[in-house]
Amino acid sequence: MFKIWAKVLKEDHIVAQTVYRGEEKFSYSQFFRYLTDICTELDIPTPVLLKTHLFNYAKFNHVNFLPRDFMEETDFDKLVLENIF
Repeated sequence: MFKIWAKVLKEDHIVAQTVYRGEEKFSYSQFFRYLTDICTELDIPTPVLLKTHLFNYAKFNHVNFLPRDFMEETDFDKLVLENIF
């Protein structure tokens, strides 16, 4: 079981947040599915997932998605996913 805390930030304030809970063991190959589920729950577009995003999550236990990572227009400054132990 694992948990990911997702925060949508605008001007350094949290405007939306959720905690995603996975019942199975965490897998980096399923990270895009986790990301899509989180974005659906927060009602925001899904960003493009790059290898650097996965490396940052693996190394630092969090990853930032900026507006340039989205194909659609966003009205927030950052989407942050953080691993909760």
